[in-house]
Amino acid sequence: QLNMAKKKEAFLQDFIEGPLQFKPTYKFDLYSDVYDTSEKKRKPAWTDRILWRVKNLCQHASKEGEFSEEEQTISVTLNNYISHMSYGISDHKPVTGTFGLELKPLLSDPLVTLHPEGEWSAEHDVLLSYSAVPEFPSSAWDWIGLFKVTFRHVNDYVTYTWVEDDEISFNKDSKQVYMSAAEIPDMGGEFLLCYYSNNLQSIVGISQPFQV
Repeated sequence: QLNMAKKKEAFLQDFIEGPLQFKPTYKFDLYSDVYDTSEKKRKPAWTDRILWRVKNLCQHASKEGEFSEEEQTISVTLNNYISHMSYGISDHKPVTGTFGLELKPLLSDPLVTLHPEGEWSAEHDVLLSYSAVPEFPSSAWDWIGLFKVTFRHVNDYVTYTWVEDDEISFNKDSKQVYMSAAEIPDMGGEFLLCYYSNNLQSIVGISQPFQV
């Protein structure tokens, strides 16, 4: 029935399903793995299903409307697709699927390249340099944060500096910004510098790890 519907309904045709390698999941007698023994004796069916589709973020489709493997920004792999026969509180057996997701970068080169200058410690103000590609849409609200290498969210910064307010020098190739010694962690460790773009609402550049 699902395969027939996919042939007729355009919105279903982009959906994918894994192989059905488990027996029909409906219709069971309650608290058993025996199919319907009532007077109706309804035919077992693969009623419970998992379908998925990927909405690709890439804006450049080929003439056929397909994306090449290089253009795909999200790759989905079905790891398993199974039913759970031990559950008996319904005439359906639940079905689960587990997936692996690979998120590919939209850009191969960072919009901003940045690195610390000299030795970083809490004993003195520190310097960093950064450069951006010519077409980068910078903003007065852009900032550069100091993060532990284990950070998980943009708000996990230890401290930050405004790229315009704290700028001390610039030339055609790069700009130099300072961070106050008062904000540098005394305990030291391994850190990263991340450039946050207000216009793009995301981190657009990450330095190599370095010691404080």
